[in-house]
Amino acid sequence: MRHPYRKKHDLKYERLFCAVLLWALLLVTMAGCGSFQDVVPEANHLETVPGEEENLIVVGFSQLGSESVWRTANSESIQGALTRENGFFLEFNNARQKQENQIKAIRGFISQRVDYILFSPATESGWETVLQEAKEAGIPVILVDRKASLEDDSLYTAWVGSDMVSEGEKAGIWLEDYLKEEGREEEEINIVVLQGTVGSSAQLERTKGFQNIAREHPNWHILKQEPADFTTAKGKEVMEAFLMTYSDIDVVISQNDDMTFGALQAMEEEGITTGVDGEVILISFDAVREALELVSQGVINVDIECNPEQGAYILEILRKLENGETVDKENIVEEKVFTKENVDEYLETRTY
Repeated sequence: MRHPYRKKHDLKYERLFCAVLLWALLLVTMAGCGSFQDVVPEANHLETVPGEEENLIVVGFSQLGSESVWRTANSESIQGALTRENGFFLEFNNARQKQENQIKAIRGFISQRVDYILFSPATESGWETVLQEAKEAGIPVILVDRKASLEDDSLYTAWVGSDMVSEGEKAGIWLEDYLKEEGREEEEINIVVLQGTVGSSAQLERTKGFQNIAREHPNWHILKQEPADFTTAKGKEVMEAFLMTYSDIDVVISQNDDMTFGALQAMEEEGITTGVDGEVILISFDAVREALELVSQGVINVDIECNPEQGAYILEILRKLENGETVDKENIVEEKVFTKENVDEYLETRTY
């Protein structure tokens, strides 16, 4: 349901006025600062302001960035769901992995009087002030993919994403079973971990989930956990440092596929093999198509899915809210665990 204390047509005129004003400011800025391409934020759609006759539901979305294949697929899923054909106008903002950019974008959405705000938090903390501003403006907030650590959970309406503690536990359970099958359950197992961005839900929760299982195995030794920021370049850099420090690594855990690609480059350059017939057991997260192909080839032992296709879930939540229905606070997407034994049946239909 739209905000009951504001008249619908007044709200639409206010939004249109704000958008036109912002457009005019951008044109002024263009004259002094270079080309239009340099001024307009990535995919913010100001050039397609909805007309009064369209009666669209306006949604502001601050996406964390475009740091990985997974993130791009997540953006495309949401953009594909919140279309004009489905009754929505989506104001998309790329925060380029910076919390300050997200806070600025959210305040911009509030000033534009959007109907809903979506965002994927760069870190879990530091959101209370801006979300309180959204609440006071009467704008429901939906968290996407990642969570925010808030004392007052009324500052957001719903969260859509993965159970990342469960993902970490799935990785630990798989390793437990695999070592048993290989007759290595009593061996001393040395593990290194490439973590995601420090303070992000994925980094915190996947680490916690895996450690829930690892603490049951005193012969598992986590030699080092190092953040690699979910990027291929940083993944390679961190893996190179691991290899310079440790000569007896049994297991590499990488908290997303992009870091895994970098880690593989580093190991290949040192002549280290991974996977089903390799020297090092390799565990990855996300399950993008390129990584699943490596699972099929036996290069990655297991890939724990983190499903980016969250657009349909968000669309359903927004439609329920528009109809005045209650929605679940937490909405967990379905996910799988991929190994060489089952991956081929999913490869052909993988869209990201």
